Amino acid sequence: MTMKDYIVRATAKNAQIRAFACTTKNIVETARGAHNTSPVATAALGRLLTAGSMMGSMLKGDADVLTLQIQGSGPLEGLTVTADSKANVKGYAINPSVMLPPNEKGKLDVGGAVGIGILNVIKDLGLKEPYVGQTVLQTGEIAEDLTYYFATSEQVPSSVGLGVLMDKDNTVKQAGGFIVQLMPFAEESVIDKLEENLSKITSVTSMLEEGKTPEEILEILLDGLSMEILDTIPTEFYCNCSKERVAKAIICIGEKDIKEMIEEEKEIEVNCHFCNKSYSYSVDELKELLRLAK
Repeated sequence: MTMKDYIVRATAKNAQIRAFACTTKNIVETARGAHNTSPVATAALGRLLTAGSMMGSMLKGDADVLTLQIQGSGPLEGLTVTADSKANVKGYAINPSVMLPPNEKGKLDVGGAVGIGILNVIKDLGLKEPYVGQTVLQTGEIAEDLTYYFATSEQVPSSVGLGVLMDKDNTVKQAGGFIVQLMPFAEESVIDKLEENLSKITSVTSMLEEGKTPEEILEILLDGLSMEILDTIPTEFYCNCSKERVAKAIICIGEKDIKEMIEEEKEIEVNCHFCNKSYSYSVDELKELLRLAK
């Protein structure tokens, strides 16, 4: 029985700090299975999915949606992850089969796979225009890039840790992460203690490998800072695509293109980027969609 994925939310020192930690092994393994990602692509996508789940849980409104998009010069080309306020998350890599030698530390070279580029954080909060924050990638390793994003775009000093550990058979052994944020009124002594705690941390994956839970990871991060756990939220890889939703997208293509598909007299297959499910539509179904498109 594998442990379910979940996020723990906490505060410390009378809300001078807010913190999130999670385990996301099932999410990352589901994504790996859906997209047949290479180890380095699994690690990159897994880190972004892990961040997305925690950042999704920060959203206030039920219908709010967050999209994290990385566009880079590396062979991975890019990653897209979306999450909702219930921490349902989904995502894909543009080039999921990318293979690279390990980096100088002998680890999966996520930075090399991503390359130089930009991170877009898009929050659709039900307003006319979505909020878009854009920063330049700092390392392409994703955690540092998000740390930089929080500091520059949201003016929230943060520390982000993300990790994915692969097993010998290239399945996901461990995945998880944390986000710790300082509120504007944080006292100097609190900041110093937090920095001291952070400096002692090896890596997210080594803590998970030692069997530490998200709660225990937060205890290490917030040691001596009177941590209070607020709640625990389940998180999962979830795609809301369906044959009906894809049909709506086909209708939006317009009459001309649907007519061309019908003239070929073959059923068409449409693939969902996020979960890689395919939906097929017969010629008769296409004729019905054409009628609806008029």
